[in-house]
Amino acid sequence: MIKHRGFPSRLPGTDHQFTIRRANPRGVTPLKARARHADRRPDDRRADLGFMAALWAQFGAEPFPRGNLDAGRLSWLFEREVVPAEDPFDPADYDAMLRIDERVARQSFPEAFDGS
Repeated sequence: MIKHRGFPSRLPGTDHQFTIRRANPRGVTPLKARARHADRRPDDRRADLGFMAALWAQFGAEPFPRGNLDAGRLSWLFEREVVPAEDPFDPADYDAMLRIDERVARQSFPEAFDGS
């Protein structure tokens, strides 16, 4: 499993995790799109924004491996702002390649792109 050095491990001041420390010995947690409803807590919204900002700062528009990025946090953005960068795509593979759909991400999280 690739560890993304320099990527924040969590949203500062919260327990919202962005990365995992080690591979799951029972198997890889598959990515799956999770619906974001309008009534989500502000803390969860800040975590989504912070995660998107960290993804953009680390990878920009380039494809990147899933690696040690948290499956739960990725799933809130998966198949919208973060999409597969390869075909076929295995959602249960730490080496699976992803990319940011910049157009969708800028619409969803314009604050994550301030200054770029």
